[in-house]
Amino acid sequence: MNFQRNDFPTGFLFGAATAAYQIEGHQFGGAGSTHWDTFAAGPGNVVRAENGALACDHYHRFAEDLDLTRDAGMDAYRFSTSWARVMPDGRNVNPEGLDFYDGLVDAMLERGLQPFQTLYHWELPSALADKGGWANRDTCAYFGDFTDVITDRIGDRVASIATINEPWCVAYLSHFLGHHAPGLRDIRAASRAMHHILLAHGTALARLRDKGMSNCGIVLNFDHTEPNDADPDATQAAATTDAIFNRWFIEAITKGSYPTEALEGFAPHMPENWQDDMELISQPIDSLGVNYYTRHMVSADQGAVWPHAVSEDGPGDKTQMGWEIYPDGLRSFLSRLAHDYVGELPIYVTENGMAWNDHVKDGVVDDQTRIRFIDDHLAATRHAITDGVNVRGFFYWSLLDNYEWAFGYEKRFGLIHVDFETLKRTPKASYHALKSAIAR
Repeated sequence: MNFQRNDFPTGFLFGAATAAYQIEGHQFGGAGSTHWDTFAAGPGNVVRAENGALACDHYHRFAEDLDLTRDAGMDAYRFSTSWARVMPDGRNVNPEGLDFYDGLVDAMLERGLQPFQTLYHWELPSALADKGGWANRDTCAYFGDFTDVITDRIGDRVASIATINEPWCVAYLSHFLGHHAPGLRDIRAASRAMHHILLAHGTALARLRDKGMSNCGIVLNFDHTEPNDADPDATQAAATTDAIFNRWFIEAITKGSYPTEALEGFAPHMPENWQDDMELISQPIDSLGVNYYTRHMVSADQGAVWPHAVSEDGPGDKTQMGWEIYPDGLRSFLSRLAHDYVGELPIYVTENGMAWNDHVKDGVVDDQTRIRFIDDHLAATRHAITDGVNVRGFFYWSLLDNYEWAFGYEKRFGLIHVDFETLKRTPKASYHALKSAIAR
């Protein structure tokens, strides 16, 4: 790779990210059913109807995985705490779940890794899904209770706490487009989820502040959005898409308002008196996590339902997901966020990575495309820092090949190859290249 650690500011953190349901093995330790378990059991929802029951068995193998993280020279490890593991029905505590995360955090610290916690990375307990899930306002209060329980156990040792991972995926992708659990295509449910997931963030943040926590934020995903041509309708469609995907959440958090282009569709279906929640939602945060993967080109389709837009992948080289590799979108977003929304607030690139059809050959995974991908996106990050953006760290997604949601175990994002038959870990060429680049 064409950089070294000292090309970045002193104290800049290099790390890798994971998520509980994607790696742990949800069948272990008394964890409860999630809406991902039931979504995966539905026809056609997930490749081969695969679920996270075993995943990478991180539940039993976390020491090995954290050893690999430490041995790569990383400074920090981003993980999530499963609500359904800690509180299987969303309300009552499972002591085994708390014990697991207690030991996991201690194991990170023993290896010199800073623990970056995410409270919610999509594993909603089925018992709460039965009550309407994120379309039900009550879920926000239950999430506050979960925040209290897990923070009382591990909050004294974590370096950072993010309330929600990628609320756009939780709400719009899952309730309007139907691609993720619960798999709805319902604008009323989507509108309520778009608001309630932010209310859950505000509720959790208030609980954390009551405990004196000063290391709190949220992780938002951003997708570089451009009109496909110069047609005014395409420009309007791109603006609406940008408002839904990129502006809705950051503007609510930093400005206490929602963009008008998005409210055009959502407003008739929003919860009653939603405006009264905006003060809670827009409490100051201590840092912002930015997840970035690709860009899309947007065309207008006036014959389609609102938002009257069609998004297509950009024209450049693609990953295994079919996503365009577009590093400049990361630099653009980091600068845009600093300029328009957060100023000098610390920003972490909390996810950036690519899926590739990796195979072990003679004990080696030679993923040169991923090496270039990481190198180019870290160069984009470095350029944003040069432009004055306060970027404090970069977490590659993901440490391990894992359960990639609706794509099952087919798409491989990891720095470390996992044989899902034997669960053997094999560090890829990208792991070794990144290790060499960030060596002290």
